[in-house]
Amino acid sequence: MAKTDRLHRRQDFLKAQAVGRRYYTPSFGICLAPNTTGSPRLGLVVGKRLGKAVRRNRVKRLLREFFRRHKGMLPSVDLIVMAKKGAAELSYPQVEEELSQVLVKDKNRKPPSR
Repeated sequence: MAKTDRLHRRQDFLKAQAVGRRYYTPSFGICLAPNTTGSPRLGLVVGKRLGKAVRRNRVKRLLREFFRRHKGMLPSVDLIVMAKKGAAELSYPQVEEELSQVLVKDKNRKPPSR
């Protein structure tokens, strides 16, 4: 994943969370905020309550893979995904199903930029 595809600074996270719309699934909290970069950017929040580093890193890998596969269908937004407690037990198809429901719903409100 390229450096331009990620949110790095705390300031960017706080701005996106203050301005963005929030959506919730059983395993994730999602915040979508418009950006001016022209492409979607991903920020991940995976806390220690999910388990040890191996489990947290697995959740982050699954979320990055979803972003990589669906990046072309997303509008120009800052996408922050916050993992909830049950996220560590999910497989990739389950992650894809949960996130697609929310992002497809938002995509219908705002056409994606390609």
